[in-house]
Amino acid sequence: MRTTMRMPAAATLAVTLAVTLAASSAPTVARAESDTPLKGLWKLVSYEVEVRKDGETLPVMGEHPTGYAYFTPEKRVFFVLTGEGRKPAKDDAQRAQLLETLVSYTGKFRLDGDKWIADLDVAWDPKWVGTEQTRTFTLDGGRLRVLTPWRVMPNWADKGETRSIVTFERAKD
Repeated sequence: MRTTMRMPAAATLAVTLAVTLAASSAPTVARAESDTPLKGLWKLVSYEVEVRKDGETLPVMGEHPTGYAYFTPEKRVFFVLTGEGRKPAKDDAQRAQLLETLVSYTGKFRLDGDKWIADLDVAWDPKWVGTEQTRTFTLDGGRLRVLTPWRVMPNWADKGETRSIVTFERAKD
């Protein structure tokens, strides 16, 4: 013989309310800590470099570069950006040349107004590991436009001080 206990309606309502509040408050707190307009996957559209000394703008990664940026809810950013027309290397010189059309790094980031600051722990250029990389960004609908500060970029150091102008679109799943 099985006995079924019935809770009074007020107790049932109290338990339901407590469970609902507990379940809804935890995700809200997590979202508040990890919410950022950058969160998610972004597909590279263009990568240009502006040369400081003469204002020239160059498509250093070609007209159709490839790559992605991913901003996690845990505030980590991953970048893998590659130039157009890369081919497998057959010798050491060609392997070295491939570095000219690669930008790749990851690190924890924080937001400061229209900037993010990434503390890099992995990078294609070892000189970047342990550095903070600051980027200014604007969002326009599904477009993300990124500006680097003026600096000498290892990939095209012969140009002197440059800044990168990188455009992404929100990637579709």
